[in-house]
Amino acid sequence: MMATPATGIIGVLVLLVMLLLGVRIGVALGLVGIGGLALVIGTEPALIKAGVVVIEVLTKYELGTLPLFLLMAQLFFAADASRDLFDAAAKFLGHRRGGLAYAAVAGCAGFGTINGSSLATAATVGSVALPEMRKRGYSDALATGSVAAGGTLGQMIPPSGALIVFGIIAEQSIGTLFTAAIIPGITQTLLYMAVIWLVIRFRPDLGPTSERASWGERLRSIARIWDMIILITLVIGGITIGWVSPSEAAAIGATGALIIATIRRRLNLAMLRDAFETTLQTSGLILLVIIGALIFSVFVSVTGLTDALGDAVRSMHLGSFATLVLITLFLLLLGSVLDGLALMLLTTPILLPIVVDAGMTPIWFGIFITRAMEIGFVHPPLGMNLYVIQGVAKDVSINKIFKGVLPFLASDFVHLLILILLPATVLWLPDLVSQ
Repeated sequence: MMATPATGIIGVLVLLVMLLLGVRIGVALGLVGIGGLALVIGTEPALIKAGVVVIEVLTKYELGTLPLFLLMAQLFFAADASRDLFDAAAKFLGHRRGGLAYAAVAGCAGFGTINGSSLATAATVGSVALPEMRKRGYSDALATGSVAAGGTLGQMIPPSGALIVFGIIAEQSIGTLFTAAIIPGITQTLLYMAVIWLVIRFRPDLGPTSERASWGERLRSIARIWDMIILITLVIGGITIGWVSPSEAAAIGATGALIIATIRRRLNLAMLRDAFETTLQTSGLILLVIIGALIFSVFVSVTGLTDALGDAVRSMHLGSFATLVLITLFLLLLGSVLDGLALMLLTTPILLPIVVDAGMTPIWFGIFITRAMEIGFVHPPLGMNLYVIQGVAKDVSINKIFKGVLPFLASDFVHLLILILLPATVLWLPDLVSQ
């Protein structure tokens, strides 16, 4: 079979069907990639190329970053980090109207710095924050919506598993991606808090006030998280300033989390075994996904699909802004039926050349597509975070959770527009650090 863009389109459609049928994303990417290459260049060359990709991935030094950050997250989880982070935020903000909703978002942001997973952030913070909010008379819609949306911060705020995967696939610096994600992560958090402020301003009854904590209680809550704050500052600050590489920072983070779990007397053989087991399982699955994505990327490249799409977009003479808006709509459309990682791995090989041709950098696109992924986590009908929250609050209907997340979803669209209109929100800090 000749290598034509039509072949690439058929491969993409086959991949979409496999994903919608529930085939694991890593397996689907690998099978379509190898199968497509076999049809285009022959079975033996396809297998040889797939073997080269496997060896290149397994020997990447940067890949060591992922399991170490995952181990750090597991150790912090065992040390009950989510409860301590939410409790500290609640002590400072709980007395305000909607204060516990603010605290839930702040707790998600804090837990995101040690976790890197939207689903895990929503589940762990939700298990702590939702009972407290509901006990104090908060609206179910506001309570579930704030935690579901706040959970997406786990993907943006470094260290982020999604950014590590993107960096490996797009061959970009993981440290630069982490640095570029800091300001978008902060602005996203502030937008979520602005949504809560607006909702409470028009409907004060949705988020009643709680008792004011004394300064003694506030200081004690800070004392329970100071060790985590110092460690995260060292890890993220070290990467941003350039003192350590992401792999070195991940090693420091995992070691520090192990020490913190020991000091807190949460470390035992059972916990350590569970942490290692979960880390190895998750790392293996992500590794399979990366290998499959890179093989699929080779197939797409061989068919000439990316060049053909780039030529088609250029022939429209849309301009940079309209091109990026069109890409945004495409990502949001796919994000309504695909999970976040599938969205990133399917579209990156196809869209990255078009984005670069529109004048944006791969680093900017990495942050942008991660934001699009996050929207998929709270975008009906798939919206995995919404179903995670329903698993925590089983008596709340999914329709009410959908309703609660809508204002936050609107702020996500605003944030995407800000990233398009003001790319400096992504690129300013990496440029400053590199000077």
